[in-house]
Amino acid sequence: MSKIIRIGTRDSELALWQATTVQEKLEKLGYDTTLVPTKSMGDQVLDKPLYELGVTGIFTKALDVAMLQGQIDIAVHSMKDVPTQLPKGIVQAAVLERAITHDILVHKGSSFLESSGPATIATGSLRRKAQWLNRYPNHQVVDLRGNVNTRLIKLIENDWQGAIFAQAGLERIKLLPKDAIYLDWMIPAPAQGAMLVVAMEKDKFTRDALAKLNDPNSELATKIERDFLRTLEGGCTAPIGALAQIKDQKVFFEGVVFSLDGKQKIDIKKEVKLAEAKGLGETCAKEVLAKGGDKLMQQIRNENSALH
Repeated sequence: MSKIIRIGTRDSELALWQATTVQEKLEKLGYDTTLVPTKSMGDQVLDKPLYELGVTGIFTKALDVAMLQGQIDIAVHSMKDVPTQLPKGIVQAAVLERAITHDILVHKGSSFLESSGPATIATGSLRRKAQWLNRYPNHQVVDLRGNVNTRLIKLIENDWQGAIFAQAGLERIKLLPKDAIYLDWMIPAPAQGAMLVVAMEKDKFTRDALAKLNDPNSELATKIERDFLRTLEGGCTAPIGALAQIKDQKVFFEGVVFSLDGKQKIDIKKEVKLAEAKGLGETCAKEVLAKGGDKLMQQIRNENSALH
């Protein structure tokens, strides 16, 4: 093969696991590769909640810049961290076969879930926070930042009852506790559990290589979820969940938006034939907006701007 593909990645254990997975797949196909780790702003600024940083793509920006400056050829991301609008010149080149999508609770004993007393749960995600408070309004949710390993250590060090994680992340780096509770009622982040590889639009060699790693079903499901997010968002950070599942030539979609305090909820469920799935995410988002989602999104924007 004519060139070495330089793979950009964040330097956390999970990000390196993801990048190494892509590296192994490319090398199996006969391509030469090298890993180029870098630190993102999201990894460096750990004393502020994510939504207060007010940046889209704080985990992806450093790699975008490195790619645009010609220091790397591709970047591997957790797809849920990637803004729905990619920088000019950078394109989606592959969505790998998706892992498990759901959230789990890592806890120090789960009896508190049966009692009506107060409890403290940690998460850095507005989506997880709103869904937790919707179900357990008397609990307190505190902010938790850092990579997976850092967050697990913080849970041990603090007197919280539990913390919420994506199962895929803990599984990938073999840190999933046996007694973790599967939160089957919590709708995941759009594209949760999926890995995205981006490349420069004009780099045909690299894009052709990555096309061989693309999983069409994962690509379609994440597109539907991200279209739902993009149509609702209008550039603000909101508690939005979306999940598209493809089974038996059908697409099953559920999407939701919550108020920041979890008290208000607007959701949608749809089932369509696979052949009719085009534009599904956008259609569902427009229905949510028409059901009062537009007012709710405006309320969230106002509350978020008050934070800055």
